[in-house]
Amino acid sequence: MTKVAIAPGDYAGLHKEVVGVVESARRTAARNVNAVMTAAYWEIGRRIVASEQGGQARAGYGQALIARLAEDLTRRFGRGFGRANLASMRAFYSAWPAAEIFQTVSGKSLPAKDVVDTTATAPDYMALATRFTLPWSAYVRLLSVKTAAARAFYETEALREGWSVRQLDRQIGSQLYERLALSRNKAALLRKAADAQPGDLLTPEEAIRDPFVLEFLDIKDEYSESDLEEALIQHLADFLLELGDDFAFVGRQRRLRIDDTWFRVDLVFFHRRLRCLVIIDLKVGRFSYADAGQMHLYLNYAREHWMKPGENPPVGLILCAEKGAAEAHYALDNLPNKILAAEYQTVLPDEAMIVQELERTTAELERRTGGS
Repeated sequence: MTKVAIAPGDYAGLHKEVVGVVESARRTAARNVNAVMTAAYWEIGRRIVASEQGGQARAGYGQALIARLAEDLTRRFGRGFGRANLASMRAFYSAWPAAEIFQTVSGKSLPAKDVVDTTATAPDYMALATRFTLPWSAYVRLLSVKTAAARAFYETEALREGWSVRQLDRQIGSQLYERLALSRNKAALLRKAADAQPGDLLTPEEAIRDPFVLEFLDIKDEYSESDLEEALIQHLADFLLELGDDFAFVGRQRRLRIDDTWFRVDLVFFHRRLRCLVIIDLKVGRFSYADAGQMHLYLNYAREHWMKPGENPPVGLILCAEKGAAEAHYALDNLPNKILAAEYQTVLPDEAMIVQELERTTAELERRTGGS
């Protein structure tokens, strides 16, 4: 095949255009998926509320309904339909009721039956999606705003200024609404708030990898923050499995949600002899007290949501891989008695051995990649 020379200037222009098409298409795909997903969640919330109103005379009917629905839907569809998310859907419908949703821009009322048929199994999601142009993550964050006026303000500004979920979270966290009420120069404050900060904007990949989207589409979610971290996690998983048959692999990059914040646990094992989960978190950096606090948050969550009857409380292993300062530390002080903690220390791999493996693996990976 004869090679044909391509003018650099011509190719650079084409390459730029094609990259723009792909990125634009990905952003559009993420927006459309989010809009339809949000419409579906609003409709689920509407039906939950309608069912609760039918059984309102019975105490605790709403909680029992959500608990049973969460169990059945999770069994049928997998992740994304736990109690917390179903409760968010119910709250979502309550905060954005049908009377508000079906108001057109001109202020004329659009009858709910034109979009939602209460006897139908599949409402017009595309019609509903035109109302929910923010991602579901944004609406979950807006639900934490207690007053309707403040919530409406943040939603309006997010739409008007094109805020990402990160920007919206920052504005709510900084109490922009309350500060505006006290400000003498509201226009200047709004202009300043509209300025994006580093890390505010989401890439198309990040938008598609939104945990809510992955759950809705039932797509497996595994990723790591860096190639080094990903390789270290894999090597450490192999190392622990090679120590014997006590460690059984459970999961990698396992997600957990607390309120409206998502976390990821790097590795989860089950120790057969100790009959407990081992939660492993890798930090490519120096250990800090915040890391210990986060691990205890993981352990408390695992004890409540992941622990099976008859198992012992989970134990955490924090690994810090900063060059020259690698360390490993088991979080054992959450255990109910000292005897159990002592048994864990006897059976679990020695921390020094794990540090040696961490350093050896890091050095080998850096040697292969030519890292300094």
